[in-house]
Amino acid sequence: MTRTLMIQGTSSGAGKTTLVTALCRIFSNRGYRVAPFKSQNMSNYSYKDGFEISQAQAIQAIAARAEISPHMNPILLKPLGDYISNVVIQGKPFKKMSAKTYYEKFALGRGIKTAMNSFSHLKSKYDLIILEGAGSPAEINLQKYDIANMKIAQKTHSPVILVSDIEKGGTFASIAGTMMLLSKQEQSLVRGFIINKFRGNKKLLEPGFRRLRQITSKSVLGVMPLVDLELPNEDSLDDKIHLFRKQNKQKLDTQIEKLAKITQQNIDIKSIERLIS
Repeated sequence: MTRTLMIQGTSSGAGKTTLVTALCRIFSNRGYRVAPFKSQNMSNYSYKDGFEISQAQAIQAIAARAEISPHMNPILLKPLGDYISNVVIQGKPFKKMSAKTYYEKFALGRGIKTAMNSFSHLKSKYDLIILEGAGSPAEINLQKYDIANMKIAQKTHSPVILVSDIEKGGTFASIAGTMMLLSKQEQSLVRGFIINKFRGNKKLLEPGFRRLRQITSKSVLGVMPLVDLELPNEDSLDDKIHLFRKQNKQKLDTQIEKLAKITQQNIDIKSIERLIS
């Protein structure tokens, strides 16, 4: 039986991609055959090898020690401006679409079918699939058409961990607000929270942990420090975005192992493993 785990965030840039990368390596080190999966990604930074997927999922596949596959990112949206994107399906160019056309005519039909087809393909090959959401699951203007977050979690029966970036401020409000904007069924899928990019004494956060528990009945599973690693940032405009093509696999592997070690030191991996058992 294939196990699943989904990482969602309170916003873009919360740390979903980095956390999935770390967990892919951690569970690979524990003997699982692991694959990353992101049903829909919007990025102009892609990996090409006879097919095209987001660079982030390619790096996660390397972290998982898995063969990079177009099924790991079945829908890639490459923005062109003016709310128009090139749509890439299972690694192959499909067509240009406006946001309106994509949401109203593609997402809930061919989009979700494509995503689940790719998920089924990975499910037949791997012990554990670690899914990544996109943006926030609580964008109430888009929830109806959202095929990257809770709809996928529900269809794949995946427990969800919600990650939030404390460096931006308002983390506790972001977590509590996100939970309040989810349906009761969606709330039940969320099993815990991870606070990301923290600097300082974690004990100072404990009153916030207790209040979150009172409000949501969920616990904080860990606090990740702000760390500087030479891993490409999926949507960054800085030079790190180009490192994936320049650096050799050994250097990338070293950075992934460093990330995995830091994550194990700061996240309750045993509790996460119980979620997928």
